[in-house]
Amino acid sequence: MAISPHGFLGQLIHRRAVARWLRAAQGASVAELTSLGQQQQMARQLQRPLQALTEVAETRLALPRSGSTTFSRPGGTDWSWRPKPWRIRVPEKGLSPALPKGKLSNEMQVFHDCPLSEITLRQIRNTRDIDLSPFAVALDVLGFQGSYLSLVIEVPPSSCDGLRKRHLVRLAATISRERPVTIHARLNIKHGPNTEQILLKLPDEEEAVVEFDLAYGQLNEKRAERMWVDLMIGDPAMNRVVFRDLNLSRYPRAEI
Repeated sequence: MAISPHGFLGQLIHRRAVARWLRAAQGASVAELTSLGQQQQMARQLQRPLQALTEVAETRLALPRSGSTTFSRPGGTDWSWRPKPWRIRVPEKGLSPALPKGKLSNEMQVFHDCPLSEITLRQIRNTRDIDLSPFAVALDVLGFQGSYLSLVIEVPPSSCDGLRKRHLVRLAATISRERPVTIHARLNIKHGPNTEQILLKLPDEEEAVVEFDLAYGQLNEKRAERMWVDLMIGDPAMNRVVFRDLNLSRYPRAEI
């Protein structure tokens, strides 16, 4: 029967082992040489796995924890969200090739009309010390003969609860590009039989932020029921685009 290191018995054994090696260290200067040599050999045998454990633990514990929802939110934010592919490990992990309407979790789909099987979409682990999201989404495209390529992100229905025309919807993304590429973000809000659409170009910087102002549309506040975002990548051939993070926030416009 294995003894859990976190149980009472495991903790007792650990404390006794620590005390034993502490006594050995304190008595090393006066210990009999044969005994000291045996202790040295045992200590070296322990040192290697302990060092290996420490190095792996320091690396893993330094990474953003799975499920993290840590990101900057504007003052007055009343709803915010980070999609699954950036928050938790998804079962799909990758689409290779990424066929039209392929899903990377129930919150992300890829849409394109390229006849070539040279598009991949994968969830990868963020490892940079500046990353706040646990995971990233990498889009790799070799040959491309289609007319469009987009990632569609399904936003939870809670985004429409209490949604008003005085709201701003903020999309923040951290994007690494192998070569310059134009990315547009389109916010879609279904209200009754109609869909409100707002299209904005993402800045070319790695830290890209856009704000969709609902005041200038024809949103029927009482009938808002669904929201989704299209990320449209222009001229994607022979490129790698890594979305290191992506999150949405909703907050009211400042009163004038």
